[in-house]
Amino acid sequence: MTILVAGGAGFIGSHLCDRLIRDGHHVLCMDNLITGRLTNIHALIDNPRFSYVHHDAIEELPALPTVDGIYHLASPASPAAFQRHAIATMRVNGEGTRRLLDLAVSEGARFLFASTSEVYGDPLEHPQREDYRGNVSTTGPRSMYDESKRYGEALT
Repeated sequence: MTILVAGGAGFIGSHLCDRLIRDGHHVLCMDNLITGRLTNIHALIDNPRFSYVHHDAIEELPALPTVDGIYHLASPASPAAFQRHAIATMRVNGEGTRRLLDLAVSEGARFLFASTSEVYGDPLEHPQREDYRGNVSTTGPRSMYDESKRYGEALT
């Protein structure tokens, strides 16, 4: 299978790329390197089943080979990163998600959106039950991440 990993040069994405290759898949790693690092995928670059595409999922996707699956991990994830890149964080979890979903539909590919428990905000109960509705601040210092991930979930 050919798998697209958006955000594949990030910490989790690079480990996912490595695992998918070890499992025998071909991997397309797409990352704009806002928070991802080429050093994270350095060991994979020469593998014939690995390809790196420097691209921002916010923008129209480039021509890609047919993909069987898409993992959408493309988003700054630490508070320092998503606050420094607030607009890019919101856009990749919104527009980027839509573009990758459109690709999944057109290819008949399976799609996984890496969301976060942050969509529930600062928990008032722990552990949260399935019917817990959350405690979200739509204007707080983390809102750009929380709200855009919630929107990405709704799109998905």
